[in-house]
Amino acid sequence: MFRAEDILALLRAKPFEPFRIRLSDGSAFEIRHPELAIVDRNQVIVGVPGPRGPDDPVEQTVMCAIVHITRTENANGKAQPR
Repeated sequence: MFRAEDILALLRAKPFEPFRIRLSDGSAFEIRHPELAIVDRNQVIVGVPGPRGPDDPVEQTVMCAIVHITRTENANGKAQPR
């Protein structure tokens, strides 16, 4: 089971490595820049940028309940150790 601290550690890593979170319903969201995610105790709010990527304004936000995060992986698809 993931905790808020697990996601925060990924966001604070130096150097930052883009990653993807996978949810229990099969959906996945990429976090390509640490400023595109807000973490609280129960959820991760992911900013989804426009078509030009992280330099584009956020087009929508998605609320991902931490209890539904099944795994994280590098943006290249490799599962990350916890």
